[in-house]
Amino acid sequence: CYFLYVLIRLIRRCLRPYVGLLLCVLVLQFAQVMASLYLPTLNADIIDEGVATGDAGYIWRMGVFMLVVSVGQGVCSVAATYLAARAAMSMGRDLRGEVFDRVSGFCEREITAFGAGSLITRNTNDVQQVQMLVMMGATMLVTAPVMAVGGIIMAITRAPGLSWLVGVSVPVLLVAVGLIVGRMLPLFRSYQDRLDAINRVMREQLTGIRVIRAFVREQAERQRFEGANTDIARVGEGVGRLFVLLFPLVMLVLDVTIVGVIWFGGHQVGDGDVEVGTLIAFMSYLMQILMGIVMASFMTIM
Repeated sequence: CYFLYVLIRLIRRCLRPYVGLLLCVLVLQFAQVMASLYLPTLNADIIDEGVATGDAGYIWRMGVFMLVVSVGQGVCSVAATYLAARAAMSMGRDLRGEVFDRVSGFCEREITAFGAGSLITRNTNDVQQVQMLVMMGATMLVTAPVMAVGGIIMAITRAPGLSWLVGVSVPVLLVAVGLIVGRMLPLFRSYQDRLDAINRVMREQLTGIRVIRAFVREQAERQRFEGANTDIARVGEGVGRLFVLLFPLVMLVLDVTIVGVIWFGGHQVGDGDVEVGTLIAFMSYLMQILMGIVMASFMTIM
């Protein structure tokens, strides 16, 4: 919790000069999500009011309107991503300069205490991670909760009789993603430690290459590097296995839920309680809800 508090304070201070850019990103992202939530409703109206009745004029009018909304959504998404990237890269540049200036003022004892390899990691990989966190936060952090909550509201509004499927699939996905993310976090911490170690070993070998050759220590140093390299590879493989498991698990929950929607929704369509367009819109909203949860899980990992 303390490190999270320090991280939030750091980001708030470094992002203060770019508040204007971030506000524009928030507005654009909100507009993009609203358009994304509105499109399934338009599609349902075309099916129920146009296709079902054979009204070609209505289909053309609503189709053109959907195209306009889609283009607007794309423009907002591209503009928001560009502005978020600009704010994040600018913050990363400032933070990297501050870290460099601070480390340049360290005495020999402080550099030894932190470790030269660790300080290099701080000013390269760690700043890049904070940069990526800001980038994803300005895009996904805004999009994910609005998409998930808005999708739940729209799905329940369009088909109340199928809303229980949302109540089943969302908790199942939350538990599954939570278990995987819980396994990932300690591996990421361990990966950072291994990254420090391999940077330290590499730096020591490069700076002391003449001494290593003079004392014929090439084989020992090669084994030392191979040990550090194997450690980071082993942790990276563990992270990769969990990532490989995450997406099929999400798709399994999504596909099973869609099968349930088609099965139970098909009976309601046959009974006349739900229209075909409404059923398709419900499936679209369900996908948006589950994708919002997945995006939120990535933000947790970051």
